[in-house]
Amino acid sequence: MCALPWLAQAAGQGFYVSFASRVLIFALAASSLNLVLGFGGMVSFGHAAFFGAGAYCAALLAGAGVAAAPLVWLAAFGAAGLLALLIGALSLRTRGVYFIMITLAFAQMAYYLVVSLPGWGGDDGLPLSGRAPLFGIDLKDDTAFYYAVLALLAASLFAFDRLAHARFGRVIQGIRENETRMEALGYPVFAYKLSCFALAGAFAGLAGALLASQSGLASPSLLHWMQSGTLLVMVILGGVGSLYGGVLGAVLLLVAEEVLVEITPHWQIGLGLALLAVVLWAPQGVAGLFARRRGDD
Repeated sequence: MCALPWLAQAAGQGFYVSFASRVLIFALAASSLNLVLGFGGMVSFGHAAFFGAGAYCAALLAGAGVAAAPLVWLAAFGAAGLLALLIGALSLRTRGVYFIMITLAFAQMAYYLVVSLPGWGGDDGLPLSGRAPLFGIDLKDDTAFYYAVLALLAASLFAFDRLAHARFGRVIQGIRENETRMEALGYPVFAYKLSCFALAGAFAGLAGALLASQSGLASPSLLHWMQSGTLLVMVILGGVGSLYGGVLGAVLLLVAEEVLVEITPHWQIGLGLALLAVVLWAPQGVAGLFARRRGDD
């Protein structure tokens, strides 16, 4: 992956550097959802609210003249995490389909709120004046931006892996398997679930800030529930509960979309059939297929 920009430039296909950055950004967003869904067992349709919150935070800071990428990213991380903390404090008092519906409702409330604010661009979204530099590095260069996104994704996956193998991760997975038993053992179940939910929201906000920086626009569509559905599809395709499930799912979905859209205007049908095949014959996603093959070997 480190050589991809050089290969693309050598082939005269500089567009693919920008496309690869987009894939990595969605890989981060999907991986953050996998933290909630795969490790915590919480099916959330409100993840787009945090994704979009990070994007709008980046746009607002750019408009205020903040010209340091680390500050923008940290602010988006914190703002989205705080929003997830507030939404989670209410949503996590419910379970099952009620939890799904209340997270969906919060995401749609955020979407309609943003659309109704003329100062935030309304339906048109909020443009960014440019990409803030990173310690003197000009991120307006697509190759530099790609490496920055790649580094953030790698650091995030490392953090997720450490969390999964730490006491926090073991408790969260225990809650996923049997919440009542973990509560009976004396674990503060609600606090653990809320921490997981807020942390996942924070990383989604970071991904949103990166996407806004890349595209130059914070769009209200990022907060729509369909964006949550897209991230959910990525996680299912890649593998729920797998560390690299979100990454694999983002690569598969976005590359398939890029290829199929050139073949037929009805490319969504092909994606739907692929998702159906995964659900029926590979319920653990592509990551599960790889793990099964290694086991057979």
